[in-house]
Amino acid sequence: MLNESITAVKGIGEETAESLAEMNILTVRDLLEHFPFRYEDYRLKDLEEIKHEERVTVEGKVHSEPSLVYYGRKRSRLTLRVLVGRYLIQAVVFNQPYLKNKITLNDTVTITGKWDQHRQIITVSQLHVGEANRAHDFEPVYAVKGKLTVKGIRRFINLAFSQYGDQIEETLPVEYLQAYRLMNRKDAMKILHFPTGPNDLKQARRRFVYEEFFYFQLKMQALRKIERENSRGIGIHYVLQELMNFIDSLPFSLTDAQKRVVNEILADMKSPYRMNRLLQGDVGSGKTAVAAIALFAARTAGYQGALMVPTEILAEQHAQSMESMLASFNIRTELLTSSVKGKRRREILQQLHEGEIDILIGTHALIQEEVEFNHLGLVITDEQHRFGVNQRRVLRQKGESPDVLFMTATPIPRTLAITVFGEMDVSIIDEMPAGRKAIETYWAKPDMLDRVLGFMEKELVAGQQVYVICPLIEESDKLDVQNAIDVHSILSHHFAGRYHVGLMHGRLHAEEKETVMSDFSQNSIQVLVSTTVVEVGVNVPNATMMVIYDAERFGLAQLHQLRGRVGRGDKQSYCILLADPKSEVGKERMKIMTETNDGFLLSEKDLELRGPGDFFGRKQSGLPEFKVADMVHDYRALETARNDAAQLIQSEKFWKEDEYLLLRNYLQSAGVLEGEKLD
Repeated sequence: MLNESITAVKGIGEETAESLAEMNILTVRDLLEHFPFRYEDYRLKDLEEIKHEERVTVEGKVHSEPSLVYYGRKRSRLTLRVLVGRYLIQAVVFNQPYLKNKITLNDTVTITGKWDQHRQIITVSQLHVGEANRAHDFEPVYAVKGKLTVKGIRRFINLAFSQYGDQIEETLPVEYLQAYRLMNRKDAMKILHFPTGPNDLKQARRRFVYEEFFYFQLKMQALRKIERENSRGIGIHYVLQELMNFIDSLPFSLTDAQKRVVNEILADMKSPYRMNRLLQGDVGSGKTAVAAIALFAARTAGYQGALMVPTEILAEQHAQSMESMLASFNIRTELLTSSVKGKRRREILQQLHEGEIDILIGTHALIQEEVEFNHLGLVITDEQHRFGVNQRRVLRQKGESPDVLFMTATPIPRTLAITVFGEMDVSIIDEMPAGRKAIETYWAKPDMLDRVLGFMEKELVAGQQVYVICPLIEESDKLDVQNAIDVHSILSHHFAGRYHVGLMHGRLHAEEKETVMSDFSQNSIQVLVSTTVVEVGVNVPNATMMVIYDAERFGLAQLHQLRGRVGRGDKQSYCILLADPKSEVGKERMKIMTETNDGFLLSEKDLELRGPGDFFGRKQSGLPEFKVADMVHDYRALETARNDAAQLIQSEKFWKEDEYLLLRNYLQSAGVLEGEKLD
């Protein structure tokens, strides 16, 4: 019945239904589940407890005749003095002149508005003559579109409740309702729409937070189980002794964290199930070495490997480092990008198909139809959130159920990792190689530029190189930010005749970018002015300093990524944040950056400051839209729901007992389970 059209609610006609449809409210259920996004709090407060500029509702006696002043066209200001407790305050009401005749001396008034503590004034948004109506201390505020109003939505929800309220069914198993003392669904829904007090509201919200997370995780855990059971992997039985010889040949020792994740990956490769693992590691933590070990292991079992990265520069660097690690073991690596053309391309494709190439490294050129492997066993994608789900799937289909390892240097907070990548296993390299010096980070105001230039000079004289990062390419009327072309011109003039200043940005062609980057790698450019295109991958050990203009325009995760371009060698490296943030959040970001080099800590802070939608960029994040729950603030509930869902999906009872029929039907309608609805 709740799935009936919205027009089944008495009082909602075709025109209103069309307006509601624009908000994706098509059924009675949709309307009842259109929850408020906040509440107006009309509880009476004591002025002593209220902070400056807080929104407040107070009750008091009118202490002076209201005075009315007109100014401008149809604009007015009504002022009256009100005695609230022991405070004599001023109330100012704009553009409601008719109130003058309704208010008399000694009247009791209830006023809601913004409190100016310094001037003892309330700027009134609502004024009611008489005592407050205690029945509506909390008023729900709904998202609305077009002609719809918040008042209208409230009325429609009220109508729907009186007609269909009794049909709201419980959706959570009894065991969880009892274990967490959760409200039943009908009562919780009623309180969210018609709150009776702060405690009830808290309990109602708690119930829906758990429900949303539980249903989402149920889907993720079921996907994971089905993926595992249906994806018969290939069971890569690598030759352990050969692998040990390769690891011993590396010019460095693996950190404990690297050893741990290598063991996790090798166990996955050996198992009969297909690997579906995310490897997270901060910039410089040694993910490339782990990838090389996994690819080598696949090769000892007679399989080919593929490594897909987002940019040509990064593909070239990976190809060089893999070549240097693997060449002496008679393993052939090859690079395939869109720049490889003609005869050379045809040769590579043929040799790949015939099995002469062991490891193919490249950009999304790897997923073109013409690319055919002979015996693909392992696929690794780097900076995986930059590839769409479909691109990853195509690469996976290049072999017979190859194992898949996703790598990222973007430290994704645990909360997001278990939400966005909930169907994957997650490995984390949370330790830096020994001897690596922490990058010293300083926050400088723009008026300290001369000192920053002096610091740059010192590094350049010592034979080191410098990155300078700017947010935009050219000057923009909208934003007064230092642009790459201007900064390049200023620095070229400043260092003229002494150091070569290069310029790199997104509008350059791939070949031009390659040239600039290779000139910088070979030290024929000493100062590289760039936009954020330099963010991923590039390895120039001789670069020891990074200056970031207008640093407040970047998120913490991006600043950390950029900072990771320096500190690649054995010399002390520095990062200077040139910024003059106006907001408290901006200042907080700069402060955090100077205090820690831990990417995971930074990513958690970034999530708190920016919220999950902005962390990846909404469009390609794959983040679920929760109506009540908030992944950042409710992360404990998210972890609890995940554990509960995982245990339930693995249990026998879930798949057999009637109690879980509703949940199994949900998985079916969500497309996780095949076949008809279960009875």
